[in-house]
Amino acid sequence: MTHRTSAVAAAKTSGGRRISSLDLLRGVAILGTFGTNVFLFAHPGGPMGFFQDFTGAATTFTERAEIGLRLLSNGKFLALLTILFGVGLELQYQSSRRRGVPWPGRYPLRAGILFLEGFAHYLLVFEGDVLMAYGLTSLLVAYLVGRSDRVVRNVIVVVGGVYATLLLAVTALLVATPDISGEPPPVDPSATASWPAQVSVRLNDFLLLRAEIILIVPSAVVLFLLGSRLRRAGVFDDTAEGRRLRFRLLILGFAVGLPLNVLTAFSGPDWLLVDRYLLPPLVALGLLALVTHLALRMRDTPGIVRSGLMSVGRTALSCYVLQNLLAGILCYGWGFGLAERFADARPWWIVGLWGFVGLVNVAFAAVWLRYFERGPLELLMHRLYTPRRRTD
Repeated sequence: MTHRTSAVAAAKTSGGRRISSLDLLRGVAILGTFGTNVFLFAHPGGPMGFFQDFTGAATTFTERAEIGLRLLSNGKFLALLTILFGVGLELQYQSSRRRGVPWPGRYPLRAGILFLEGFAHYLLVFEGDVLMAYGLTSLLVAYLVGRSDRVVRNVIVVVGGVYATLLLAVTALLVATPDISGEPPPVDPSATASWPAQVSVRLNDFLLLRAEIILIVPSAVVLFLLGSRLRRAGVFDDTAEGRRLRFRLLILGFAVGLPLNVLTAFSGPDWLLVDRYLLPPLVALGLLALVTHLALRMRDTPGIVRSGLMSVGRTALSCYVLQNLLAGILCYGWGFGLAERFADARPWWIVGLWGFVGLVNVAFAAVWLRYFERGPLELLMHRLYTPRRRTD
């Protein structure tokens, strides 16, 4: 089957209908991503303080427990969210083909809006924003998604291969180099005492704080394209081919990726790049297969948990920003200052913080969707992206 024929077949399969398992997956990915970010907010020195402390091997039970908790989410749900962005881009490509609209058409404008929303989120809310990287990636991938399967496969192999080789080379260098870092500098709670001061730091140290984009974009190009092709391959379909594909992803994610990820998580900070950027995408593929399989098996009306997650998934962009905004208000000194107040209760109180913010997110999404079809940021993006019809 040629790439054009397969794309048309995938478009007919979707038929413009909403894929409910995608909403469930997005909800899981959004709340799971906060499971990583919450540790940055909950540090008394904020994200910068967290990375200053990220040196040396864990020696106490509490330190090992925190590593174990971070292992549950670190990089995995971000990779899942990235794959789902690629699936969403593929669905938009299919929609354009069904309607006979040239591709990418106005999509670069959508990517630009996402980038600007990410910049505002970075500047005003959180140093660890990923929306800017997604905006850049979607602009690149928009011109690749419609190419032949051979071209896409070559891009995945070349970009992914170079990316993995470089990260493994840097990791080998870190492992081989003696650790001379010494004790980390003392935590400075004043770093989060003033919101205007935080904004100023994010603006003045933009290049330093946004350096992670260099690591995210190449990986995201691969995962976007992988999400696109998994959609075409029928990973979300209740067919024999879909079940076989999901089974292979389950094996790859949980029998290969997860054990290796556990090993690197407890191997010290020298393995950070492998632990966060190389192995989590494998686990994310297993998560995608598992959640999709469960969603296809559950034919009944969604219960409170599933409907809550699906509501978050339908308002994913808004909930992503909301959970980071809530965490800043609760944790930072200019808000309730819980990070400094409960510094001695790490990591246990962080679990409660994650649960509380997650419940607020679910409640917000469920109530909002009673009155609106899209989340607030989704509505804003839709209005900016959709051309206004002339009324003569």
